[in-house]
Amino acid sequence: MGKDLYETFPLAKEMFQQADEILGYSLSKICFEGPEEELKQTRNTQPAIFLHSVVASKLLNEISVSLTAGHSVGEYAAVVFSGALSFEDGLKLVRLRGELMQQAGETNKGTMAAVVGLDAKILEQVCNDARHVGIVECANFNSPGQIVISGNVDAVKKAMTLAKERGAKLVKELVVSGAFHSPLMQPAKDGLKNALTNTKFADAQIPVYANVTAKPVTNGNEIRSLLEQQITSPVRWEESVNAMLNDGTTAFLEVGPGKVLQGLMKRINGSVSVDGVDKVEDVHRLKK
Repeated sequence: MGKDLYETFPLAKEMFQQADEILGYSLSKICFEGPEEELKQTRNTQPAIFLHSVVASKLLNEISVSLTAGHSVGEYAAVVFSGALSFEDGLKLVRLRGELMQQAGETNKGTMAAVVGLDAKILEQVCNDARHVGIVECANFNSPGQIVISGNVDAVKKAMTLAKERGAKLVKELVVSGAFHSPLMQPAKDGLKNALTNTKFADAQIPVYANVTAKPVTNGNEIRSLLEQQITSPVRWEESVNAMLNDGTTAFLEVGPGKVLQGLMKRINGSVSVDGVDKVEDVHRLKK
């Protein structure tokens, strides 16, 4: 992750080195060399995605951007990009968020599952019908007919069975270390609250479309509050994208590792312009 950016752009190298100094360990080494199992630990995955995303966005400083949003941990990179939060403070918060979410996952055993081909209202009813087994909620509203559920293992498995019975095209348990964006993450939310309270948030220079509300926000205190709520609330990604489209957005750029959001965008609205910046060649292509 990000090694080619590090080796090509002095700014990227400087930011990776700065991140290692801030964290007190070599995140860059884990990003570049792994092992993959170490990178997949959410305490490392979250700061790695954040760092890669912020670095990539900084390399495109000539491109005019009118608004921003981020999916789950990506929202922190979006908030930094908006000018509401410093890179250093964002990195510290994301590292803590990852550690707290990993701990919560170990304490409150849970899982997540992707459900494809069911309407949101039907899946919400499925979760409701499975709650006699335990906690299960819709956690990520990613795109039309693609929703992730989260909660206690037995309750999620019950909901998976019910979803298949109600006509879901695909139901697949995800390899995760916790029931993210569900009430099982409450200990992580409690732990992060103090750090968020003691972190300086400015008003954003461009609107951030928040996961929790799918609405634009610029007030620094409101951004702080929404980041706290986000840990136990569903990610309303489809709604956020549609809100940005309704507000006149005609082109989207995914910043950071992979192309997941580009894929979701095509499912939400196949006619809108969408691109991504992950590798060196992307930076060069988009700067032309």
